[in-house]
Amino acid sequence: MHSIKAWLRDIGWDDWHIEEASADASFRSYYRLTKGHQSYILMDSSRMRESLPPFLDMHERLQSVNVRVPSLVEKNTTLGYLIIEDFGSKHYLDVLNASNYRVLYQKAIDEIIKMQQADIKDLPLYDRDFLSFEMQLMQEWYLEKFLGQSLKEEEKNLLNTTFQYITNVVLEQPQGVFVHRDYHSRNLMLTKHDEIGIIDFQDARVGAITYDLVSLLKDCYIQWDTKEIEKLALYYRDKAVIDVDDATFIKWFDFMGLQRHIKILGIFARLYLRDGKDGYLKDIPLTLNYIVKTASKYPQTKAFVALLQSKIHKE
Repeated sequence: MHSIKAWLRDIGWDDWHIEEASADASFRSYYRLTKGHQSYILMDSSRMRESLPPFLDMHERLQSVNVRVPSLVEKNTTLGYLIIEDFGSKHYLDVLNASNYRVLYQKAIDEIIKMQQADIKDLPLYDRDFLSFEMQLMQEWYLEKFLGQSLKEEEKNLLNTTFQYITNVVLEQPQGVFVHRDYHSRNLMLTKHDEIGIIDFQDARVGAITYDLVSLLKDCYIQWDTKEIEKLALYYRDKAVIDVDDATFIKWFDFMGLQRHIKILGIFARLYLRDGKDGYLKDIPLTLNYIVKTASKYPQTKAFVALLQSKIHKE
């Protein structure tokens, strides 16, 4: 905090009140700066300064397609500090309910379609190797380290075969769009004018059309009726003019969700075991539920469900 206050003094902001606003799953911290009726957010990336250039790059790409990202006020990439617009404290997760989620999700889907028009030049690819690498996090961090399970060779082979099949289905769908990668109810803000403000976009890649859609609709922090979620997925398909039948699109959507949720199991376990962050442990049951429910629909992933459930029940 001393170095933050020294920087604020250097740029003439030393008369602003500073208080902690939030932290995220990374090593970034956020502070709210207030003076009178004015407020801004100070993003402290001093422990991971390498994340700032990607943040500024993605910020510019999203602004160029009229996606509502926080405006930049001050920056010091050497120290790892940014002062940005304050969207307030109202996340989608705070306001979603049974009567409004369809409308709010449709608005958020419209933003996905805008994001997918953003420049993708030189962004890293969500290719076969990376999709597979992400799913391997589940084997290492969730099954082996968190649950303490030793996998037999045939079990490892089953996981690899399943991950390959999931990857194949993910890569069947149209690729080559800007992917936010963490487009969910905690990263969507409602501004004081009820606009959708989008945050935490610095890790964007180029990938499949359903990635951000499934992040939004099969959110690890909140769940809705499966049939209603499928209707919203098809709303995206129609609005984005994707020429494919319902069953094929829902399969793409389902398997993208499997890839993401398998990865997230590993990440939640790693956040706890490696980084000492236990706040995500409570979100593991819903993430598991998505995997089991979806993988049970398809013959190619039923053996994976059985393996997963056998390991959980042994714990």
